[in-house]
Amino acid sequence: MVKAFGYLRVSGKGQVNGDGFTRQQKAIEKYAKENGIEIHRIYPDAGVSGGLADRPALAEMIVDLEENGNGVKTVIVEKLDRVARDLMIQETIIQDFKEHGISLISAIEGADLLDNDPTRKLVRQILGAIAEYEKTMLVQKLRVARLRKKAKNGKCEGRKSYEEVAPKTVQYIRRLRRKPKSRKRLSFRIIAERLNMEGIPTLNGQAWTLQTVRNALH
Repeated sequence: MVKAFGYLRVSGKGQVNGDGFTRQQKAIEKYAKENGIEIHRIYPDAGVSGGLADRPALAEMIVDLEENGNGVKTVIVEKLDRVARDLMIQETIIQDFKEHGISLISAIEGADLLDNDPTRKLVRQILGAIAEYEKTMLVQKLRVARLRKKAKNGKCEGRKSYEEVAPKTVQYIRRLRRKPKSRKRLSFRIIAERLNMEGIPTLNGQAWTLQTVRNALH
């Protein structure tokens, strides 16, 4: 039986608390069952955009695929835009999969998403372009809504930084990051592991990663 990893992604906090993960996982498991595929592990990225930054589950899955410790060479997603909405990012990930001999299957859009057949490639790129357009328009609409709110109320609060919301956490990270005289400076990854062990929360309630530690200092 073919083994596969499942990859899930939801971008908004509301989707994390909604049925996004459940819907995606059911679609993946249904496709696997109907096609004689065993889901070895599910990798969920919660509350992250379709960009490449700060996607720990995707990074972990790719490392596991490249190490091939479990003989898994297939990834199933609910839809192609769960891999990425941005067309360039989508094609970059797909090219990486192809170079490592990894198959990518969409439970809704079908198998052979990595096929170089001109028609298949065109369909894949059209799907990516549509997802990219939807993402861009969403960003533009949110910007218009913020500007209208600002015009009406005289202000519009944006996303607050760690410095504003959790200054003590930032101070603690800076202390951990400070280089001791006789030892190496702690890496962002080690600091993230320490913050997670100590139960210090991030702004979005997810686990600390090297990228969120870096973001907290800027």
